[in-house]
Amino acid sequence: MGIEIERKFLLHDDAWRPGVMRTLHLRQGYLIDAAALVSGLARASVRVRRQDDQAWLNIKAARTGIARDEYDYAIPLADAERMLDALCNGVIEKRRHVVPVEGVHFEIDEFLGSNAGLIVAELELPAEDAPFPRPSWLGREVSDRLRYFNVNLIAHPYCAWSAAERAGDEAC
Repeated sequence: MGIEIERKFLLHDDAWRPGVMRTLHLRQGYLIDAAALVSGLARASVRVRRQDDQAWLNIKAARTGIARDEYDYAIPLADAERMLDALCNGVIEKRRHVVPVEGVHFEIDEFLGSNAGLIVAELELPAEDAPFPRPSWLGREVSDRLRYFNVNLIAHPYCAWSAAERAGDEAC
């Protein structure tokens, strides 16, 4: 069993861009309906992800918090493309920029399509209480905010967010 410990943040500005080590293109979709996940009817999300010329089936516990059970399985690229096109209820596309800071790799996701304009930073940690650098461009943590979960961005894309949601208003 794998455990993913991941934290997600908004960004203050674009000062991270000069530090980009590499950029990947991702397409991902979910094989379980977002409404089932949000309502608590599903205990796990099942995602198909294509990253450049590789693909995975990912199963992750459907709960909030920074630590969740996670399983990743490599699958043939052609299978992933067929699943994304035929079995997923919507697909997210994004550019993932890898930015190393003090030995930690931040993954900056710059969303495309109906989620264009949304940019978040993620990092995986070895423990929930592990220290990590906080570069000046790193903004407010949104790890427990459901609207920033990729599965929710399919059902409620960034282009449909209210001004308060876009501003990160805690009341939303």
